[in-house]
Amino acid sequence: MRRFALPAAVLASALLLTACSKDSNDGGLPVPAGGSGTATSSTPSQSSEPTTPTQPATSAKPTTAPRGQIIIQAGNFASNDAVQGLVTSYPLYFQALVSKDDTILKKKFPSFFYADVSEEIQDAQRNGWVMKPPGSVVVVGAKQTADGTVAVQTCRSQSTQYWDPKARNWSVVAPKGMPEVIEMIKTGIGWLPYRLATTAGVNCASVHYPA
Repeated sequence: MRRFALPAAVLASALLLTACSKDSNDGGLPVPAGGSGTATSSTPSQSSEPTTPTQPATSAKPTTAPRGQIIIQAGNFASNDAVQGLVTSYPLYFQALVSKDDTILKKKFPSFFYADVSEEIQDAQRNGWVMKPPGSVVVVGAKQTADGTVAVQTCRSQSTQYWDPKARNWSVVAPKGMPEVIEMIKTGIGWLPYRLATTAGVNCASVHYPA
């Protein structure tokens, strides 16, 4: 029987992207690697560094407040406790993918899920893939499993995939989005992602993404 480590702290609330303007590349070529878009909202307290007379001219960090990174549309499954747990925890998962840093997953998620995602992040690091916010995820199902977990079926938009700047193409070519199934497990502090599961039977062809 597989066991997992319980996280030590309550997970951060889900981040909602409240204002996102469409640019001229929307639906066309993805934004290439580099530029200020790579900054994430994972460390808002960094602005408290010792002050200097002027901002370094070489800084690529945006001066505006960081925007939300991920939109999660739960739809008819919003009242499901496991789905609510996914909505709460997914922003940390997405933050790890964007930053290619699995440290936060190791500290706050069960070990099986950390191991699955860490492998994906290592692939991204090795190949130089980049992922930029915002992204969007649509919940398309939630099913109880024989193991006592709930398999939450989702579809991740193309903009939630890694971009390969060397090949100038997506590392996962999924113009209609990519299915992803995350088994959620109930712990003493709520529902948490337990492991990634098979996506057999999940069809994202007709899914409308919020961003």
